Amino acid sequence: MQLSKTLITAGVLASAASLVAACGSGQIGDSGSGGSSNPANSKKLALVPGVQAEPFYISMQCAAQEEAKKLGYDLTTQAPQSFDAAMQTTIVNALGANPPAALLVTPTDDQALRAPIEQVKNRGAKIIEVDTALKDTSVAVSSISSDNAEGGKLAAQTMAKLVGDKPGSVLVLDTIAGTSTSNARAKGFTDELKNHPNLKSAGIQFTQNEPDQAAGKVTAALASTPDLVGVFATNLNTGEGAATGLRNSGRIGQVDLVGFDASPSEVDGLRKGEYQALIAQDPASIGTQGVDQAVAAIEGKTVTRHLTAQLHSITKDDLDQNSQYFYKQKC
Repeated sequence: MQLSKTLITAGVLASAASLVAACGSGQIGDSGSGGSSNPANSKKLALVPGVQAEPFYISMQCAAQEEAKKLGYDLTTQAPQSFDAAMQTTIVNALGANPPAALLVTPTDDQALRAPIEQVKNRGAKIIEVDTALKDTSVAVSSISSDNAEGGKLAAQTMAKLVGDKPGSVLVLDTIAGTSTSNARAKGFTDELKNHPNLKSAGIQFTQNEPDQAAGKVTAALASTPDLVGVFATNLNTGEGAATGLRNSGRIGQVDLVGFDASPSEVDGLRKGEYQALIAQDPASIGTQGVDQAVAAIEGKTVTRHLTAQLHSITKDDLDQNSQYFYKQKC
């Protein structure tokens, strides 16, 4: 999974170059330009988010591109087709052959991505973590994300308000073990749930970030947990899958669903009553701040090691007032 430190053959270089070209420079939000160059004399930035075609990352990319252009830098975007460590490793390794001045990256695994990212760093690129982070805090110069534990806490508080005094169990659907953001949301939620004695945890289940797995786990929980009153889904895919599971079981509106993020499909689901609340992040702010920190690092200016973006609890009653937090589908 990581690039060999021995001499790389021409064939491997050709394969890496072909991969970068195939991924495209603007595949997430359908904009951007290609290429990268030596960090010693370039103004090239590379963004490698968690997965392509997901509104959260599209919103982050759009804002990052706009900020890079404003500051006189060129930002390219390459993303794996799935939120998968092996796929992302291949992209990061390819960047190591011709590193940008700075790499903005969303590690899809907080340990598996350390070695490939560190090799890009060792070639001279500044590393900025956006949305997720490595366990090894020595690799990146700056990390920008939501306070995900706080987001989970906010989701539990929102769930408690929705349920009221009714006793019952609440299921947490997480994505993949080792994903720092969603794991922190799940923990923040379960920790806060203990402060609401009428509610008890029905456990945390992993969905591998696949909507169909989330749907199946909700269906199973409805059968095995008669007092299920709520489901917390830690990201877009688990939320969409959870809504499908509730819909297929005829339990929409009977079991409160709190989702994380505010994609177009989730916002539409909130309007229809499939979700009862959404915890919206601010991916545009993460993208903008990521570029700002990258440029500061490149130009030898002060860099802030940790930055957080705000979170917002949105219900159907205040949906329109919070439209600025809805995620984009294209730049």
